[in-house]
Amino acid sequence: MVSAVRLIRSSQLSDVAQYAYAATADKDSRLIFLAGACPLEDDGSTAAVGDYAGQAARCIETLTLALDAAGATIEDVISTRVLVASSRQPDLVAAWNVVRDAFGDHDVPSTLLGVTVLGYADQLVEIEAVAAVVD
Repeated sequence: MVSAVRLIRSSQLSDVAQYAYAATADKDSRLIFLAGACPLEDDGSTAAVGDYAGQAARCIETLTLALDAAGATIEDVISTRVLVASSRQPDLVAAWNVVRDAFGDHDVPSTLLGVTVLGYADQLVEIEAVAAVVD
């Protein structure tokens, strides 16, 4: 299947960032706006309490299921925003490493943010995403 997403890189920008700096979608693509993927178990409890990487992994699982329900895959994601309830950079990096590994070579433009609190009890990580598919 041909992807609607085109990742954009620039030799004028640092190559230290672990993601493309921009992305576009084909004009005939359908955009999918996903709610923030939370680290919730099927019973509604928070997964991996106290574990940034564990919660990021559960968020990726949730995101993948939501993408599937919308007729998309992780390779159709055009951008992400990773929210981490911490002011400590190592906590943000722990979550980011899981996200980066999940996306692999499809290194979409992303923003990693430290926030004060997230919506569910014991929640440390949430991942927002936008995807684009050609129907």
